[in-house]
Amino acid sequence: MSKIEFSADEKSILNAKIQKYFQDELNQEIGQFDADFLLDFFAEEVGPYFYNRGLHDAQALMSAQLDNISDALYELEKPTEFRGHDR
Repeated sequence: MSKIEFSADEKSILNAKIQKYFQDELNQEIGQFDADFLLDFFAEEVGPYFYNRGLHDAQALMSAQLDNISDALYELEKPTEFRGHDR
């Protein structure tokens, strides 16, 4: 898996959210450098769990959609005397 990286704009937004969280929930100020360091830590250590969960959810959704397509195609089949492909 490649490293989880954010654009400069994304990092700026995420760092601001980290700083706001520390201020609002923990009554502590955290500087830009510390927020950036914390973001890098979470991206490296926690990010893969969220990434893998997203992949798992996407795979489950795609599998369900493929089942729906398979069922729809089966419904389009015309009846014949050939029995080699009965379900």
